[in-house]
Amino acid sequence: MIRNGSGPAWLVHFYTASGAVLAFLAVVATFQDRFRLAFVLLIASTLVDATDGLLARWARVKELTPGFDGARLDDIVDYLTFVFVPMLILYRAGHLPEGWGLAVIAAVLLSSGYGFASLDAKTDDYFFTGFPSYWNIIALYIHAARTPVLFNALLLLALVVLVFVRIGYVYPSRTPILQGPTNILGAVWALMMLAITWLLPDPPRALVAASLFFPVYYVVLSLYLNARRATR
Repeated sequence: MIRNGSGPAWLVHFYTASGAVLAFLAVVATFQDRFRLAFVLLIASTLVDATDGLLARWARVKELTPGFDGARLDDIVDYLTFVFVPMLILYRAGHLPEGWGLAVIAAVLLSSGYGFASLDAKTDDYFFTGFPSYWNIIALYIHAARTPVLFNALLLLALVVLVFVRIGYVYPSRTPILQGPTNILGAVWALMMLAITWLLPDPPRALVAASLFFPVYYVVLSLYLNARRATR
């Protein structure tokens, strides 16, 4: 049953679901070896993911579409765009060891399935628990930096382990502590990542290296805040 005035709410759900279409197009681009286009489509899907929550609250989707679980839809789309497609890109582009690279991909897919399904994946004080499946970012760095395949495999496996380590990671748009500086630094970093993507397949190494300032900041802030939470 469609309630009166629920049109905007359904449009928001449609907007969220459009991320699945972007994921499909990214898969097509990957099999055509158009990796820059694939990453551009993933960036577009990330933009959708970053804005649909705000739109959902504005459109009162929980109130007007009570029989439809927008959070579940969001998780399905996120798994495709943050996990499945990035791993496909790494596999197709040859960034993993021959023979056992598929086992690494399987470890990422399975661990992220656990991460998405965990009831404590997001905390009430707006932290992600365990490594929050930023595989799209990891894949872009690996593809841009052309790091050795053994390094790539070991990095992915280390992050797989961190999925199960219950450390709280900052939810950039919602964690209240240092939210302003974090979002400003995140915006600068996002522009750098856009430039790196645009300059693929050979972005300047100096730009790639400089862009690591935000992942380092993010990890340090997360570890600090997690330690502070643990002492309360």
